[in-house]
Amino acid sequence: MYFCFRIVVLAVLPLVLVAGGPDSPQRVESVVRPDFRTGKLVRSVMVSSKPVSERRVAPIVVEPRVVSNSADPSKTEALPIGIDAAVDRIAAQQQISPELIHSVIKVESNYNPYAVSPKGAQGLMQLIPSTARRFGVSNSFNPVENIQGGAKYLKYLLDLYGGNFPLALAAYNAGEGAVAKYGGVPPYTETQNYLQSVHKHLEQARKVEAAKQKVPEVKPALAAPAGPAHIVEVVQPDGSVRYEAR
Repeated sequence: MYFCFRIVVLAVLPLVLVAGGPDSPQRVESVVRPDFRTGKLVRSVMVSSKPVSERRVAPIVVEPRVVSNSADPSKTEALPIGIDAAVDRIAAQQQISPELIHSVIKVESNYNPYAVSPKGAQGLMQLIPSTARRFGVSNSFNPVENIQGGAKYLKYLLDLYGGNFPLALAAYNAGEGAVAKYGGVPPYTETQNYLQSVHKHLEQARKVEAAKQKVPEVKPALAAPAGPAHIVEVVQPDGSVRYEAR
């Protein structure tokens, strides 16, 4: 009776030994069970992979990307290739001058596509998130998307204020509400300086473009005056004489 009771205990409670360190990708189990046919204990070994949750995985550390908060040229990343072509194309689509877009980009971000202002304006033309969404920009750090959104906003403001550049630029900088509040250019120092800077760069850009368009006059070379040909006497080996015009 005692022997039967021990067999039941062994059958119900098999001995399980687990091997494999915490860093091992496999689990090794050694199980001891009774064999009812022979009455002996039988040992079996099972090897299985550890679940992913049990494995120790080194954490992946991603360094945060630092975004410049200023338009310092020394911190400006490389300008995307083809920016001039993109500005020309977008300016033609919005029917505004490319010089205006370049001037705004220069003052807003100094051509840094990853510039972020303390107020949260982003990208080349410094679009705040609400303005970006308003003009269909999903990624303000994409140079082409940013220029498209900024150019659409400039076009909208120029149409809103009847082509008045100071009012349009003041609204671009300080907001349409500030222009409406003061009935003109707001008396903010930042906005006043902004208008002066954009105007200065706009005039410089226009002068450069005018110089490119001016083709220097090329005077045709004067032809040598025609004169009488010289007659040269040539004596042949046989003593005969021949005259040639040279």
